[in-house]
Order: sequence, then C-alpha cells, then structure tokens
Amino acid sequence: MLSILIPTYNCNIVSLVKELYKQAKVCNIDFEIICLDDASTNVEISEANKKINTLQNCLFQILKSNIGRSKIRNLLANQANFQWLLFLDADVMPVNNSFIETYINSINYQSEVIYGGILYENTPPAENQMLRWKYGKKREALSKEKRNLKPYLRFLTLSFLIHKNVFKKVSFNEDIPNLRHEDTLFALELQRKKVNVSHINNPVYHLGLETSQQFLLKSLQSMEALSLFIDQGLISYNDTLISKIYFYIRKIYLHHLLKYFFVNKLLRVYFENQLLSKNPSLFLFDLYRLGYFCSLKTHK
Repeated sequence: MLSILIPTYNCNIVSLVKELYKQAKVCNIDFEIICLDDASTNVEISEANKKINTLQNCLFQILKSNIGRSKIRNLLANQANFQWLLFLDADVMPVNNSFIETYINSINYQSEVIYGGILYENTPPAENQMLRWKYGKKREALSKEKRNLKPYLRFLTLSFLIHKNVFKKVSFNEDIPNLRHEDTLFALELQRKKVNVSHINNPVYHLGLETSQQFLLKSLQSMEALSLFIDQGLISYNDTLISKIYFYIRKIYLHHLLKYFFVNKLLRVYFENQLLSKNPSLFLFDLYRLGYFCSLKTHK
C-alpha cells in the first residue's frame, strides 16, 4: 500500500518516524518507512537515528558517500516495495494526527500526485531566522484553494504522495548540480507529462528553519541554478516569476539598473543588513535576488 520515504542529512528524524509509524499502524495498512542518510557528518545524530531500525517495517541506512537531493530521492523510490510513495523532508512534522489517513483517503482512480501543503508555526522564531520564517509564511504556506490556481508552480516536494508508476515516468533529474531548483524541475516535468497534481489540506510544519544568513546564501545558489537551467533549456523564462520578470525588464533595458542594486557594494550591504534584521522586507528580498540574477545574465 504505502512506502514512506525520508531522505536525511544531519537531522534527527526519530520523532518524525515514530509519529508516522504510529499513524500508519492506526490506519491498519501495509506500509514501510525507509530513511536514507546522505552520508551525514554529524555522527551523534546518525547514531541516534539508528533507533529507527528497532521499529517494525522501518529501515534507516547510511550511504557511504553524499549523492545529493535528486539521487537520494530516486534511490528511495527504487527501494520502495509498495505502489504509493509518500515523500517527506527530514525537517517536517505532520500538523494533524490524521495525516497518513488523510493522504490515503484522498486517493481515487484519478490520483497521480497529491500535495498536502506546508505551514509554519505562528510563534516568531529567533531574530536570526526571521527571513526564512517570514518568506515561508507569506509565500509557501498557502491554502489548497490558492495552490490549486497554479498547481505546478505551487507544488513543493517536502511532503507529497505519488504513484510509483508515475514516478517511473517523472523522476528527479540526477544530471543537474546539487544547487537548488530540483523541485522546480520535477514540478515542470509533471506539467509537461500532463500528470495530475491534486492539492489537498493536509499540511506539515516546516521546522528546520535556516538562519537568515544561510537562507540568503541558498537564495543566491537558487538564482545560479535557475540561470544555468535556463541556459541548458531545462527551464524557460516563463516558468518562474523571477525569470519572467527578468525577461520583461530586459526588453525595456532595465536589467542593468537591477544589476546595479546587487553589484554596488554599498547598496548590497544595505540590502543584506535589512534582510538580516528582525523585520526583513520580502520586497527587498525579491529585488536582491532579481539583482543577482540580472548580474548573472548580463555578465555573459
């Protein structure tokens, strides 16, 4: 019936697995939980996660070398024994104790991919995590109605159910650098293959908030990946909002101005100080990323 698949790296997932195990047992279904550790560097966490192997139908295995986010998900799918695959990121936790049951009950004869959504806790985190928290609450924690308006663009891979036959047709791209946007490529491939993506109300909390500094760095890596994938023809300018805006402003010759926002040292320091503050502006965050993207494209 259900294979629950969790890739992890330097993250204690014992509580998550125990919760999923408990819910699956209540549902009285055939299930397994497979967790693959992508060669974590934190030995203490890896040792703690070995407790998972004491649970029936659960496997925790440490890979010998780091293979990246795309390959490890494909490997998990290959090891799965059941037809429905539930992928979960390591830093999430179901909001409701009926999480597994809700996913199972949402399956019908048309089901191919089902996405339950994401939430962030209402209590603000530490000041140095405000940017990630604010971005998540405003841009990712969307109702199923809003997500269904753009079912592929608003699909995230941190918690989704997919039929194994569909995954065989649309897997994660292993040929790309381990930067960012592997989930974007996956969603776009679902769209190109005309795979039905259903959005339901079955969220998980995203608990693993990076610091604002880490999130800024990842956002720049994301722009680098986006630029590369556009150059390689894997993504078109119309596929993401940032690249679509760039394509428009380039037509009216404003891309050099946006580039200046990033390459000018004083302006960049101003942006970064604001984004690392306790009240970061998502508008400035968008300008910061767009400025970097413009600098990447106009450098060529």
